Amino acid sequence: MITPIAHASTTPTSGSSSSDAGAAATPPVNETMFLQLLVAQLQNQDPMNPTDSTTFVTQLAQFQQLEQSINNGQDLSAMRQDLDTISAAYTSSPTQSSSKSQA
Repeated sequence: MITPIAHASTTPTSGSSSSDAGAAATPPVNETMFLQLLVAQLQNQDPMNPTDSTTFVTQLAQFQQLEQSINNGQDLSAMRQDLDTISAAYTSSPTQSSSKSQA
């Protein structure tokens, strides 16, 4: 089974203050960061004992899942913006909406 990459939480724990949380917050994982780590791992592996092929395939699958999640998030953001635009246009013209309901 493939283990997804968990995003780091930026909420402070009970023992830290809000100023400590800002300094300790890590940026969210993105495609570039994941690829940099994967390339660094490949460059620094022992040639006499290379990474297990199943581990490598698992990491590639995780990258694909990350990319799909990012694309889904962008698609949802675009749909939300479109719906907000439609909603704003609909609510800004109440005379048109009442005439449509009578027709």
